[in-house]
Amino acid sequence: MTYLLPEMAEIWQQTLNWQPTAQQQAQFQRLYELILEGNRQLNLTRITDPQEFWEKHLWDSLRGIAPLLSANFSPTPLLPCSPVPSAPSTLIDIGTGAGFPGVPVTITVPNCTITLLDSTRKKITFIDNILTELALTNAKTFVGRAEEIGQHPQHRQAYDIALIRAVGAASVCVEYTLPLIKQGGLAIIYRGNWTKEETTDLQNAVNQLGGVIELIEKFTTPLSNSIRHCLYVRKVANTALNFPRAVGVPSQKPL
Repeated sequence: MTYLLPEMAEIWQQTLNWQPTAQQQAQFQRLYELILEGNRQLNLTRITDPQEFWEKHLWDSLRGIAPLLSANFSPTPLLPCSPVPSAPSTLIDIGTGAGFPGVPVTITVPNCTITLLDSTRKKITFIDNILTELALTNAKTFVGRAEEIGQHPQHRQAYDIALIRAVGAASVCVEYTLPLIKQGGLAIIYRGNWTKEETTDLQNAVNQLGGVIELIEKFTTPLSNSIRHCLYVRKVANTALNFPRAVGVPSQKPL
């Protein structure tokens, strides 16, 4: 039995000023089928209904990078994506899990290169299969912990944009992301609800890590009207070398 994803062309256009091409729509559909198949072994997501999958995995993943989807990648105040095709932006998705937001982003921004990071080898093996099946050549995978690769010369300050969704408190997320991004780059943190107290905690962590909170954007999802937030943190100074701290420390003792 094949479940068909809704196309939602009008909603894409109204909410993100963008629509998938026929090829991208086919890739979304195949991604959905592969996730349903993989779910039997790996327990990847409890979201399997086609409309819910569209909203909570596809739309939500792309909502965070909405400015990147606009025509021709003109530079925007929000995202440091180069308009020059010869210098594509580099992104990393930290704790990608079943591949969200990283795989939908890979499908929709082919002139950026994306590293999909997760500490669970089984999930990365599954994502490698997805990348092959969808013929996505602009992504690569990496098995590891954010705390470790944040101290790795090949990854530290190597990325323009770091995406992080459903991974710990926001102060933990900035400790994972900011060491990995270049000065001037951006961390995009996907959240559900958000409070003023959390902003205070985030501000304290960001100050220690060389960042500034550029935008906290509140929006509602188009089908279920759920409240979501995206936090955009700009890196304005080098992150001190003692960050990120050792594996497990950021989540046990948030900044």
